[in-house]
Amino acid sequence: MSRNDEVARRLEEFADLLEAQDVEYKPRSYRRAAENIRDHPEAVETLAAEGEDAVAEIEGVGDAISSKIVEYFETDEIEELEALREELPVEMAALTAVEGVGPKTVGTLYEELDVRTLEDLESAARAGEIQNVSGFGPKTEQNILDGIEFAKTAHSRQLLSEARPRGEAVRDALLEEQTVERCELAGSIRRWKPTVGDVDVLVGSENPEAVVDAFSDLSKADEVIEAGTIKASIRIEQVRIDLRVVDPAEFGAALQYFTGSKQHNVTVRNRAIDRDLKVNEYGVFDISEVDDPDSGQRVGELVARENEQEVYSALGMGWIPPELREDRGEVAAAAEGNLPELLELSAIGGDLHTHTDWSDGGATLEEMIEGAAEFGHDYLCVTDHATGPGMVGGVGLDDDRLREQLGEIHAVAGDAPIDVFAGVEANIREDGSISVDDDLLAELDLVVASPHAALDGDGTERLVTAAKHPEVDVVGHPTGRYLNSREGLSVDIEHLAEVAAEHDTALEVNANPNRLDLAGHAVKRAIEQGATIVINTDAHRPSSFEFVRFGVQTARRGWAETADVLNTRDADGIREFAGMD
Repeated sequence: MSRNDEVARRLEEFADLLEAQDVEYKPRSYRRAAENIRDHPEAVETLAAEGEDAVAEIEGVGDAISSKIVEYFETDEIEELEALREELPVEMAALTAVEGVGPKTVGTLYEELDVRTLEDLESAARAGEIQNVSGFGPKTEQNILDGIEFAKTAHSRQLLSEARPRGEAVRDALLEEQTVERCELAGSIRRWKPTVGDVDVLVGSENPEAVVDAFSDLSKADEVIEAGTIKASIRIEQVRIDLRVVDPAEFGAALQYFTGSKQHNVTVRNRAIDRDLKVNEYGVFDISEVDDPDSGQRVGELVARENEQEVYSALGMGWIPPELREDRGEVAAAAEGNLPELLELSAIGGDLHTHTDWSDGGATLEEMIEGAAEFGHDYLCVTDHATGPGMVGGVGLDDDRLREQLGEIHAVAGDAPIDVFAGVEANIREDGSISVDDDLLAELDLVVASPHAALDGDGTERLVTAAKHPEVDVVGHPTGRYLNSREGLSVDIEHLAEVAAEHDTALEVNANPNRLDLAGHAVKRAIEQGATIVINTDAHRPSSFEFVRFGVQTARRGWAETADVLNTRDADGIREFAGMD
């Protein structure tokens, strides 16, 4: 795993601290550099080893920033960043997690009220002190107070896209150790929950102390939180990673147990009890002849333990994919042989929601097409933003610009190595109307309509109205949620899905790891109402096509099969669904 993301976060913190001190221009440069480094295909540490000139070849990274990056890899810190942290000793990430609180607000509240932490912010708001600061007021203070509880919860959880790669890197490193016989991720990260509190790593080994030592000595570990004989915890880039070592012979039972969820395990355990069996992290045991089943963890006759398939089979069930283990009927379905044949990543044929530099994307039309082809897609739909509410900074295209782009897409499509569709991401206004002229919508190949503003309260009728529109093919990121930032709209998903199915409108699982919207539980309810799901990345640059795996796993959490997902169809299937001429 490269350290590009690690460096990008340092530069983003640099930008926030500079912005908080009202420094102009520089914050934008640091954020642009961070974005390009995060998306750069080559490991930034490799470039840093070659020198500043090599780092400066990354677009948007000038001499000043490249020197700081080299400094970071040589000394493990950036002196100027450390100085900024001393000048403004605040928990920037936690404070800016509160909706409406940006770096400048953080800077002002530190200067005026010595607000440094989320707790300080809450105390100041409850005491009525914020409304007395120039530029603020009672309404702003109340909005801050309203957003604090959500931010406190969000700050304690990591995005799947941040935690999963770190967990995978630790797993892969441990598998290189001779003392490690088996190693898997467990817990919520194995179930692909959109956010996780920590990363669980399970190891099967006959030498647990050696495994704990190897785990604690991992070069990427920023901190060893604790280390015992069979358990240890480290921190890598704010992500806590917990290790547990078990007997290799009991690995399957332990993996089932530590994957969870808690509710799933309770239902599994109750099923075992009904069959005079006991299931725990050590195995499945027949306790029909045992007087006191609670006298020990391993009492009774051992039935299964080495792998999960044996554990579930001993209980009269088929193996249940981790994504389904949320106690939503999967145990009964496994017992009846009715588990879904879950969607596989390889079934996705293309992406129907993407952006270029015509609006707020970071790549040209040609670069996005080439990137999609290299990724393995058979087709791509370009859906740049239309003007409308929620489009900050004039990034949306008006109808004239959309018609201009339509011609450009058609011209480029003729020589493209894959099928290219011309679309738009239009805005769903508060009344459910669409922010693009109907005649223009009819000229486009495919229309994604998404909410981008007024993202609180009940949005059901707003989305239902959009889903009924004869030219809307996809309702994009339906709730508008942004993980660890805003909850988004409340939606009666059954009603929306019923209407969407009736009007041949697909509901999107937006695979951007900050969204994963619709969520898994909503996907399940939507499919049950007959709605078609589409998994899109909302890619703003070619590297973001990789987000599709998060969307697929989210859809799997919603019991999605291949036939439920629009973009498992070929290009002609997309044309038929969207009514293209």
